[in-house]
Amino acid sequence: MTYCVGLRLNKGIVFMSDTRTNAGVDNISVFKKMMVWSKPGERVITLMTAGNLATTQAVVSLLDERMKAPEDRNPSVLEAPSMFQVARIMGETLRDVVQKQNGGSGFGATMIVGGQIAGSEPRLFLVYPEGNFIEASVDTPFFQIGETKYGKPIIVRAYDPDMGFEDAIKLLLVSFDSTIKANLSVDLPIDYLAYEAGSFKADEAGRITSDDPYFQSISSGWGDALKTAFHSLPNFKF
Repeated sequence: MTYCVGLRLNKGIVFMSDTRTNAGVDNISVFKKMMVWSKPGERVITLMTAGNLATTQAVVSLLDERMKAPEDRNPSVLEAPSMFQVARIMGETLRDVVQKQNGGSGFGATMIVGGQIAGSEPRLFLVYPEGNFIEASVDTPFFQIGETKYGKPIIVRAYDPDMGFEDAIKLLLVSFDSTIKANLSVDLPIDYLAYEAGSFKADEAGRITSDDPYFQSISSGWGDALKTAFHSLPNFKF
């Protein structure tokens, strides 16, 4: 299992993913689940994956191959004219891989894809294993894949489209900390990318490890804040 979030802001898009994969408690590994492709000044495309590792790695490998030799570039996300077409290419690739893997049984995956191509606004999509997809909107400004239920409440309560990247990263780290505390199948390191609209650069990216002092302060501080808030509520009376 995994946990990935794509969050749309007025300023741009924030992506965050964990790196844990497991096939039982005695078979746990670390794999990167966030991929970024770019043409400086022209486009930035980010993909996050959850589900069967063989399926997601096959999808990423196919997308990578289409960007290399000229004869293999059709269809390539680096040549697609819009983010809608990027999502369509990724959806079709995922559907084809899933169908070839034993008819799709047990080999499903979901993906979050977002970014910007020159001439249009940043866009964010959730792609299903069947190849279809939906787009983030004012009413649905973020997508989650993987182990979603534990980290959703804090995003729903605290999200503000006008928030800056610093607050958005803090919000998502609280969401990830809540998920990590509740589910062993999600864990650090955590990868993140903050994409600023119109920049066509993927510079604000990094990895947060378990010994990161900021994450440790977020984890302990959020726990203390919850206890304080709980004790400040009025007591129930029989």
